Amino acid sequence: MMTDELSILALYGLFVCLVLFVQVSGAATQFDMGYLISSRDEKRTLEGMVGRMERALNNSVTALAMFAPPILILALRQHNDGLSLICAQIFLIVRVLYVPSYVFNLVGLRTLLWLVGFACTVGLYLLAL
Repeated sequence: MMTDELSILALYGLFVCLVLFVQVSGAATQFDMGYLISSRDEKRTLEGMVGRMERALNNSVTALAMFAPPILILALRQHNDGLSLICAQIFLIVRVLYVPSYVFNLVGLRTLLWLVGFACTVGLYLLAL
């Protein structure tokens, strides 16, 4: 059965795919195609907004990896309630807002959004126990 929390997990996964696409598109403006299709043994650093987008992507992938287990556990245990849905919804909202706050270097807001998303993830783990 597809729960609302599983739908939010799928939406966040799609969002991370979008962030990946935008990041790769941005990287293409700083690196030549030869480097982009190579094995990238030579380490190059992305700069400015594109570099921040790369770091936001890495953080988003980590957040996805941490968010998925409690959502899947809750679905397997059929223990979905209003609180788990609210945590998942808040997680999705703050993580979507996190990326532009990182890209545009809104340091205080970015940290607050990260903390709220992390707190929601921890809350979901506690609910999954």
